Amino acid sequence: MNCSASNFNLHGKTALVTGGSRGIGRAVALALAEQGMDIAICGRSADSLEATAKDISALGVSCYPVQADVSRVDCIEQLVSTTLAESGRIDVLVNNAVTSTSAPFDQLGDDEFRYHIDVKLMAYIRIARLVFKSMQKQQSGRIVNIGGMTARIVAPLRMTNGVVNAGVANFTKQFAGYAADAGVTVNCVHPGYTRTERIQQIFEREALQQGIPVADVIAQRTRDIPLKRLVDPEDIAAAVLFFCSPLAGMITGQCIAVDGGSGTAINY
Repeated sequence: MNCSASNFNLHGKTALVTGGSRGIGRAVALALAEQGMDIAICGRSADSLEATAKDISALGVSCYPVQADVSRVDCIEQLVSTTLAESGRIDVLVNNAVTSTSAPFDQLGDDEFRYHIDVKLMAYIRIARLVFKSMQKQQSGRIVNIGGMTARIVAPLRMTNGVVNAGVANFTKQFAGYAADAGVTVNCVHPGYTRTERIQQIFEREALQQGIPVADVIAQRTRDIPLKRLVDPEDIAAAVLFFCSPLAGMITGQCIAVDGGSGTAINY
């Protein structure tokens, strides 16, 4: 089977992408829309939601933007119910919502850990739980969780990220076994250093900590990447598209790093 667009078999289906108005989520939403999928996106900023929804609709598909704070259970319930009311089904769920607190351990209190867990790990679990009910009825579906490379590496200024992303990877594997009987695959993508507003802010914090220019931090990171460039959001979107397609029909419970080779851990 070749990888032409006609083989992705996504036309006319519906995807829900959390954190879909910016960065990686936006790139994923647009990539799926280009395959003919109707797209529901959520985010906290009405302006960015409106702008991304406009770009998605311009591709000739329906878009359902929902302003939501996924750390709140009521917002998650509204997000899923609105998507189902508008589209009637959810064929693909891409859990992508994210937050980050860049600080050393002694500056991280319970609130920072708890909020990160709620925004990412618990939100992923809660949304998957609701969406899976719909996928069970269809006896088909794709769930892709986005969890950063801190699931595999030590990052002293991003400890909450590491704790949460490791949880996302574990949840992916655990849930994949449960979801398989319903014909639902569950996989995870670990983005490396990706050109987004959030990573730019992290670089700026690291530059401040080290007392060097931001350009020097970026140069350091690029030197550590064998393919010698930062990851683009579209690189992540391509991996998500693969997991959502028939090409990955027998792949579930897997975590793949899209990091240009920067991860040095060997994962068996």
